[in-house]
Amino acid sequence: MHLYVETMDAIVIEVSDDGRVRYESNRGAGSSPAMSESEWSTPTLQERRAILHAANNEIAALNELLEALDS
Repeated sequence: MHLYVETMDAIVIEVSDDGRVRYESNRGAGSSPAMSESEWSTPTLQERRAILHAANNEIAALNELLEALDS
């Protein structure tokens, strides 16, 4: 998975069943220090909301794509 979360300037690459996330190691400037791709972290409430918002936007865009290609 690669989900770009614009408000965090981060890319989520994996989510565990218990809600922890792994970010791509090269996070943007101004964000928290870069994490190794092997490090899991528990997102804060604000980060969870940002990730959910980005995921919902991506789902909507993918649904539009499917509809356009299916017609």
